[in-house]
Amino acid sequence: MLKTCLAAALTALACCAQAQNARPFTATDLVSMERVSGPQLSPDGRWAVYSVRETALEENRGQSRLWLLDAKNGGSRPLTRFETGASSPHWAPDGQSIYFLSSDSGSSQVWELDLRGGEPQRVTDLPLDVEMFRVSPNGKQLAVSMSVYLDCAALDCSVKRLKERADDWQDGVLYEQMFVRHWDHWKDGRHSQLFITDLQDHGLSTSARHLSAGVHGDIPSKPFGGDEELRFSPDGKQLYFGARLASRAESWSTNFDIYVVPTDGSTPARNLTIDNLAMDTQPRPSPDGKQLAWLAHSRPGLEADRFRIMLADADGANAREVAPGWDRSPGALAWDAKGKTLFVTAQHLGQHPLFAVDVRKGKVKQLTGDGDVGGYSVHADRIVYAEDALDRPAELFSISPRGGKAYPRSGHTLERTAKIAFGDYEQFQFSGANGETVHGYVMKPANYVEGRKYPVAFLIHGGPQGSFGNHFHYRWNPQFYAGAGYASVFIDFHGSTGYGQAFTDSISGDWGGKPLEDLQKGWATALQRYEFLDGERACALGASYGGYMINWIASQWPNAFDCLVNHDGIFDTQSFYYSTEELWFPEAEFGGPYFKNPEGYERVNPANHVGKWKTPMLVIQGSRDYRVPLEQGLATFTALQRRGLPSQFLHFPDENHFVLKPHNSLQWHQTVKDWLDRWTRE
Repeated sequence: MLKTCLAAALTALACCAQAQNARPFTATDLVSMERVSGPQLSPDGRWAVYSVRETALEENRGQSRLWLLDAKNGGSRPLTRFETGASSPHWAPDGQSIYFLSSDSGSSQVWELDLRGGEPQRVTDLPLDVEMFRVSPNGKQLAVSMSVYLDCAALDCSVKRLKERADDWQDGVLYEQMFVRHWDHWKDGRHSQLFITDLQDHGLSTSARHLSAGVHGDIPSKPFGGDEELRFSPDGKQLYFGARLASRAESWSTNFDIYVVPTDGSTPARNLTIDNLAMDTQPRPSPDGKQLAWLAHSRPGLEADRFRIMLADADGANAREVAPGWDRSPGALAWDAKGKTLFVTAQHLGQHPLFAVDVRKGKVKQLTGDGDVGGYSVHADRIVYAEDALDRPAELFSISPRGGKAYPRSGHTLERTAKIAFGDYEQFQFSGANGETVHGYVMKPANYVEGRKYPVAFLIHGGPQGSFGNHFHYRWNPQFYAGAGYASVFIDFHGSTGYGQAFTDSISGDWGGKPLEDLQKGWATALQRYEFLDGERACALGASYGGYMINWIASQWPNAFDCLVNHDGIFDTQSFYYSTEELWFPEAEFGGPYFKNPEGYERVNPANHVGKWKTPMLVIQGSRDYRVPLEQGLATFTALQRRGLPSQFLHFPDENHFVLKPHNSLQWHQTVKDWLDRWTRE
């Protein structure tokens, strides 16, 4: 049955999306919505500190503030009001204060807020920005990450070299190996490294000892790594971290390893997972310090491999896999208080729940229901987690570590969403490529009237090893189209995550085959099953791999849609290989380097089929996208223009693979809506 209200877990606070005075959901709502994330429970489990991202439209930026939650009874209050924001909160071991990052002093430093009263106080004054930190178990030290030149023995050396570079009129940079650029920035020779600093009883910590010397790589990993890659041992004497060496092979290697180093710096860091040439990450020492858990891939070079839960002695010896028969790829690993259970999240049949894994028996139990669990924190008495769904932004909930009833604990978005009419949605299944079951979703427009037909936005997810599941997305949100009067359909085609590793693997080497067949069959099934979908007024939209698929659809399924929207999509697989930065991705997907297997690339190359294009297309591209570089979007637009096809090119000079600035996001959504309206409105 189609859902008609917000999730039942929000109880009486939630309002039916079809309330009489409700209005359609807009891009401004999407951009301005408070974003709740990252709960961290206090040592006694009574309180949780968490982040709320707010949007200052007049300043065209977002900023995070910290809030304190009563984890037992609900109710919260703000803790910080810095104009520069506050992020990455961590509790002091005594539970009386909170440490966090802020740039209020002019650089990113660690601050402390005593919950017994007073204003936040800065506790570090290090010469470089602190990028990430964790608090030692005894509360006397901080492990911090800062970007330094690896050949500098002291922090002052890196500071001096940065100043010399800024003052030098010659701004050329000479490179000898990849990465020369990564994600959205050009490399300048520095790497993020681990240091440890002693907290002062009074005054600021101004110096730090280098702990990761000799491990020539970024800690945390770039571009998305954080403090989840770093943990102290329970006694505080050792520090576990993950890293990939910055060798000449870095851009085509996924070989991250787990290291351990004494916090007194008495010996160099030691590699605990040297035998595994694939990724190892998220080291988690057990509460008694006798064991170490982590997540590991088994296939080198494959970033979409299934993560396995590994367990070993604290020194990495006697490693074994926990729950080897569970065909899901877990993430966000955490121990329970007794060291008997590991908690993880994982994609699962279009949802992203929280699971408990019995360490000894390998038994897996799902703890939460439908929706998408983000950050969570575990205590002996409760788990506090952030969860969202297609019809509700993230809020905090609590649940017993054994499962059972979930209790809503925050309500930052409830007043806003109570006034909004959200589109009703349903998950469906069909027989896709190879006769295998494929899942998809359909969403009604917010202004749905029984018996009417509506234009359709056919959304295609990126990755390609990803999922358009039950998630309130802040860039590709089907509710925006529902608010604009469109129905939407989105399919988790072969290659999507959460349906078993074989299903995920099946897209590699077959980008234009099974996924396209699934999209075609899913579209046909939706049109047959849901009479409110108007197949004669429909546009297909996608980003990244979804943008590639738009270019592929243009020639391989040219009569299906009235218009197309391609955001940061690959046009030419050959030039893409030679201009992207993380080479392990195309080499895994297309069967090796281009010069060794050109056929693997050319077989699914949209550039080879431009002569068949006939559908109007909007192309969107960011100049700071080094994953799918600007020239791919320009080439797509050139092909469209030279073919004489109706087309537009929306260029964002200061955006990367995503559109992140609030006003740019508003422009993106308005331009896309105008394009869809132009080709689908009667």
